[in-house]
Amino acid sequence: MRQVPSYDIFEFSPKQHDYCVGIPLLNEGEKIKKELQTMLDQGIDKIADIIIFDGNTTDGSTDHDFLKSMNINTLLIKTGAGKQGAQFRMGFDFILNRGYKGIVTIDGNNKDGVDAIPNFITELEKGQDFIQGSRFVLSGFHENTPLSRFLAVKLVHAPWISFMSGFKYTDTTSAYRGISRQFLEDTNLSIFRDIFTAYELLFYMSVMAPKLGYKVCEIPVSRVYPPKGKTPTKITMSGNFKIIHELWKLQTGYYLPNKQ
Repeated sequence: MRQVPSYDIFEFSPKQHDYCVGIPLLNEGEKIKKELQTMLDQGIDKIADIIIFDGNTTDGSTDHDFLKSMNINTLLIKTGAGKQGAQFRMGFDFILNRGYKGIVTIDGNNKDGVDAIPNFITELEKGQDFIQGSRFVLSGFHENTPLSRFLAVKLVHAPWISFMSGFKYTDTTSAYRGISRQFLEDTNLSIFRDIFTAYELLFYMSVMAPKLGYKVCEIPVSRVYPPKGKTPTKITMSGNFKIIHELWKLQTGYYLPNKQ
């Protein structure tokens, strides 16, 4: 039985495509509005159903009339406990129930170039199961990346995840990914557990995909931070320490199904 937080479903359109785009967000304001406008301009809704995984936004950016004007297919609003990991479990539960073959996940803070979404879908159609978007591979691009974030990914996070997984990742903190239905449903992975409340679910999937024998690859993406002002992220200083702790628990096997 799946452990999923309670959530509300607002379906603006029926299922139209084999693949969907899932956008986790919480009070992203103008950032998500700009991102959705770019998706509309690039015709993403013509190749995939766009589904919002909302953590219960209160800033008005998920107004139903606005979302409908952006050709958003469905809005999911988490009403139960948990943070990002719970939002993903909510979204994955819905998309599996709806019968999608796979999903592309992308943050809702307008940092990632949505032009790569068709490439993720192409790789899923080719049989890849876990596709990590990377700004650091050939043809990838990044700009205004905070030095602390750059060093943390390159010197700590990516090497550690690569060591645990046996696959050489170059970019492991981004939620810009393509994921197959087969991988999400694997009982040896068992993602639908309440233990996954925050960022640990993303890291866990990165480690387990290669270890369970799934087809894994990275593809180039772009990630652009604003040139000035506050960095658009939900990760605080205390959050950075929590991530280190989560990585350590991953290495010790804490999140494995047979450990729970």
